[in-house]
Amino acid sequence: MENEILALNANQVVAYLQKEPREFTKADIIRYIEENNIRMVNFMYPGGDGKLKTLNFVISSKDYLRTILSCGERVDGSSLFSFIEASSSDLYVLPRFSTAFLDPFAEIPTLCLLCSFFDKDGNPLESSPEQTLRKAAQAFREVTGMEYEAMGELEYYVIRPSVDYYPARDQHGYHESMPYAKTNGFRQRCMDYIAKAGGKIKYGHSEVGNFEQDGVVYEQNEIEFLPVPVLDAADQLMVAKWVIRNLAFRANLNVTFAPKITTGKAGSGLHIHMRMMKDGRNMMINDKGVLSDEARKAIAGMMELAPAITAFGNKNPMSYFRLVPHQEAPTNVCWGDRNRSVLVRVPLGWTAGADMCRIANPLEPANKFDTTQKQTVEMRSPDGSADIYQLLAGLCVACRHGFEMENALDLAAKTYVDVNIHDAANADRLNQLDCLPDSCVASADCLEKLRAAFEEKGVFSAHMIDGIIAQLRSFNDRTLRHDIEHDPKRTSQLVNEYFQCG
Repeated sequence: MENEILALNANQVVAYLQKEPREFTKADIIRYIEENNIRMVNFMYPGGDGKLKTLNFVISSKDYLRTILSCGERVDGSSLFSFIEASSSDLYVLPRFSTAFLDPFAEIPTLCLLCSFFDKDGNPLESSPEQTLRKAAQAFREVTGMEYEAMGELEYYVIRPSVDYYPARDQHGYHESMPYAKTNGFRQRCMDYIAKAGGKIKYGHSEVGNFEQDGVVYEQNEIEFLPVPVLDAADQLMVAKWVIRNLAFRANLNVTFAPKITTGKAGSGLHIHMRMMKDGRNMMINDKGVLSDEARKAIAGMMELAPAITAFGNKNPMSYFRLVPHQEAPTNVCWGDRNRSVLVRVPLGWTAGADMCRIANPLEPANKFDTTQKQTVEMRSPDGSADIYQLLAGLCVACRHGFEMENALDLAAKTYVDVNIHDAANADRLNQLDCLPDSCVASADCLEKLRAAFEEKGVFSAHMIDGIIAQLRSFNDRTLRHDIEHDPKRTSQLVNEYFQCG
């Protein structure tokens, strides 16, 4: 009988081997390479700048293939990470077979594999992005008995020359169709390539942001993923950004994931949804179909550590030009249901019990589809400058922290809001809420104050936290947002400086 999970899988390696990726072995990878005339192998891994790096191998013999798959290769860690000193910079990169995908851009048939970092003694590199996230997930599992899953909403602008026909309305691109949204076809190609690389995509659409400037059109797009184990979520976002940039380059387009590219227009976020699973059940809602105490504890942890999470999810000065009042990006530490003015949002769930499919399609039989797996909560502050592995590790730590707080449910109740906090009528409620940092320097201060929570159980190393704080403080931007508020030329210079972040 055909495996339903594998039947429509877009990843050609999965389709060929008829195995789920987590079951891939070295022998599977070698067989796929031999039987599909693969001539090259790419090792890929994240650097300290948040971008994927690539090491190419040409397959000269089966023995050499076995060697690189078994032993990996040496790389210069000091050229990849600021926390690695040149005097002791050698690291190993070892491929993770579960991440294999066929390079969709290579002229020579090439298999890509994401890698883990190891130190000189052959141990996982404690401060590497992937290992930090792995430790966060393990600590969450040990404390809560649940698995932490996540997915991202990847927003980005596509930049192209202006055309005169079917013009779009400024800042009205949300879910727009062709021909008013002219880069929909490009986004669909991106989604196809990401799926072939193993990405589990929920959907894609045109986003609200669009504008024209100096004869150039900027169109905002979004690709949203499905919840998967948190390490897979990070890997998928990294590969997705790599795919989008490569496709744009080949189409003579430009793309940016920058949080803000001009004043007065929508910025791009990287909203993160998360859920907690136990024995195949989504623990975010209880038996009565309402938000569970477990979910409220996780939210409380995020409320307490939110100011420091910006140190992982908002990495350059332009991030804080997006996190300003009276726009959809959050500025205050609070949460609510279906409320886009809050920091953590509980999206609309499928808990009403209505058989909407049958209502829309009267010929369908009665349907009792289990929709409980769809409930998540969404952190709305991060953006495309984020170090994806640090960010997801930080959120995982924060959710675990909520289970370790004695007053978690009280804090959840205290920080809940059911109004638009930016309406003048709700000023009193707004004044009761803590604020997110307004600069990289302020974010570093928050991380320093709350660092013990992230270092607990050895998730973030002290050296790594020191490096993040130093990097954020090097921007020296404590008053920058105020200083250049009315200086479009300086703002434009900053946009250009951080245009290709993350």
